Amino acid sequence: MIDKDILNSYHKEGIKVNEEEIYGAYKIFFGTLVSESRLKIINLLREGEKNVSEITKKLKMDQTAVSHDLKRLKQCGFVEVKIKGKYRYYSLNKKTIIPLMDLIDKHMSQFCVHILRDEKGGKK
Repeated sequence: MIDKDILNSYHKEGIKVNEEEIYGAYKIFFGTLVSESRLKIINLLREGEKNVSEITKKLKMDQTAVSHDLKRLKQCGFVEVKIKGKYRYYSLNKKTIIPLMDLIDKHMSQFCVHILRDEKGGKK
């Protein structure tokens, strides 16, 4: 069941959305987090803003792949972009994504890390 506050917030802005559209938005949001390369970029940007070249070099990724991932992260509001000279610098959304990632880290350390250990032969 969708939280009615979510639906009401859109309706107040004159936007008509239904539960199916909200679930579609959930899929887009969580789908953004499913990508290992996007998660690596997010975690790198937790250190501070970086341009594409810095991200590419640090993560040893192809520039095209990094640019593609950054586009998705920007579309979903995970990252913000500042243009300085001829470079675009990417940083995490301080209002929502940084606190969200901190919460995810706390949750994972308590509930999820043991699953990896179990899968690797029961080492705890």
